[in-house]
Amino acid sequence: MSAMGAGRIRLTGFMAAAAACVVDQADKFYMLRIYFPRHPPPVSLGPYFTLERQWNPGISYSLLTASTPLGRFALLALALVATVALVIWMWRATTILTSLALGLVIGGAVGNALDRTRYGAVADFFYVHVASFSWYVFNLADCAIVAGAALLLYEALFRPAPPMGAR
Repeated sequence: MSAMGAGRIRLTGFMAAAAACVVDQADKFYMLRIYFPRHPPPVSLGPYFTLERQWNPGISYSLLTASTPLGRFALLALALVATVALVIWMWRATTILTSLALGLVIGGAVGNALDRTRYGAVADFFYVHVASFSWYVFNLADCAIVAGAALLLYEALFRPAPPMGAR
C-alpha cells in the first residue's frame, strides 16, 4: 500500500469518526435542549416508533451500571482504552471499508463517552417497538457503533481472500 493510499484510508476513518461524533452530539443537544423541553416524553411518532428521554448509566442494555463517580470513571477509562485500541487498528487498516467501519465505532464511542463525562450517563431517545417486540432505547452514537460493527462483519465474511503469497 502506498503512502498516498494509506493516507486516504486513514482520512476516511478519521472523517467517519468525526462525523459520527458531531452528528450524535448535535442530535443530543437538540433533543435535550430544544425538542424535549417543548414536547415532554414520550412522544409517539406512529405505531412503531417513540421518542423517549432515557439516561443509561451503564453500557449497552444498561450492563455494568455505574451510579458512583468511581464507577463512571471506570467506564470512561474502559472507553478510553477501547478507543485507543480501535484507533491503532484503524491506523493499520488496509481497506477503506475497515477504516470507515472503525471510524463509525470510534465516533459513536466518543459521543457516548462525552455524555458520560458531561451528564454522568448516556442520553438515549429512540425506541422501536412492534406488537410484543420491544427494542431498547438508543441514540445516534449507538447507530454508528452498530453500523460500524456490521460493516466489519460484512468485510470479514465477504471480502475476497488476498492471492497466495500476497500480504
